[in-house]
Amino acid sequence: MKRVFLGELEEVVLLTVATLQEAAYCALITQTIDQQMGRSISFPTVHTTLQRLAEKGFVSSQMGGATAERGGRQKRLFSVTTVGQRALIESRQLRSQLWNQIPTEVVQLWGA
Repeated sequence: MKRVFLGELEEVVLLTVATLQEAAYCALITQTIDQQMGRSISFPTVHTTLQRLAEKGFVSSQMGGATAERGGRQKRLFSVTTVGQRALIESRQLRSQLWNQIPTEVVQLWGA
């Protein structure tokens, strides 16, 4: 099976979906990224990224219940799939391996 990699934005969106659990819908994902990371990102960018993650099999979605605040429209709720979980774990392990290879004295010079 061909290995599929996560881009930086895909990883951030996927992590946010994992954080929000069953409340993960596009508008809240966008808002959470902005608040948590101080990174302004547009709704269409998040929407496109979620579509890409779904195509890769990293997220699945289902329609939630209609709400009055949305004029009776339903929200599309996203969740991380087992494949997405594995991708996040691999990404975390790779980053940790790379960080661990930086000499301690260099990291100390950086003030980290």
